[in-house]
Amino acid sequence: MLDLFILCTLGFVAAMVDAIAGGGGLISLPALLMVGVPPHLALGTNKFAASLASLNSSITFARSGKVHFPLVKWQIPFTLIGAFLGTWAVLSVSSAFLNKAVLSLILLVGIYTLLRKNLGMNNNFKGLNSLKIIIGCLFALLLGFYDGFFGPGTGSFLIFSFIAFFGFDFVVASANSKVLNFTSNITALLLFAWDGKILFSYGIPMAIFMILGSYIGTRLAIHRGSELVKPLFAIMSFLVAAKLIYQYL
Repeated sequence: MLDLFILCTLGFVAAMVDAIAGGGGLISLPALLMVGVPPHLALGTNKFAASLASLNSSITFARSGKVHFPLVKWQIPFTLIGAFLGTWAVLSVSSAFLNKAVLSLILLVGIYTLLRKNLGMNNNFKGLNSLKIIIGCLFALLLGFYDGFFGPGTGSFLIFSFIAFFGFDFVVASANSKVLNFTSNITALLLFAWDGKILFSYGIPMAIFMILGSYIGTRLAIHRGSELVKPLFAIMSFLVAAKLIYQYL
């Protein structure tokens, strides 16, 4: 019962944070390891609960009108393909070499976000054309591959790409990224389930609280806007970087 209390409480917090700015895995995955779940089962169980939470966030964002479907509808299949290729590749290639590159990139994203005071505070999206759709699909393919292959910071990179290259504000960028993040999660979840790496006795109650947390986090992002999302996004970017530094050392 104590283990379940820890998992449900930290899962709730993780999903609430993840719905706003990404990075919830920094909380939910260590929670599973903390209560003694073996690493391979912890990864699968976390993916199960987090996928249900991200689905709930995606639906809530979509109902509020914050998801830009004219762009996202093109990106979803490329995200799925990228995630499949990344998950397949990680089975035969070590992901250790990515640590330094990802660490540098995530730090730059966090620092750039803090220095650019108006970044993502207003929606400056000017519409779509063929070139923007192609760029968006390329990002979806690459970040889908990265999520399947390695993972840390995917949400941050997605949010930043929607802001920097399309001019969306933080709320719309977070909504779009949540849809794509859920899409890439499905691939890994199916593989974990196929291999029997989900501990449902922990995963189901954890998922219930993570769904609740994701709903509250999504509503906060919608109603509080970029003034809430931007600072939390910067904080989570630096926490991802700190995690990568810890792993590297």
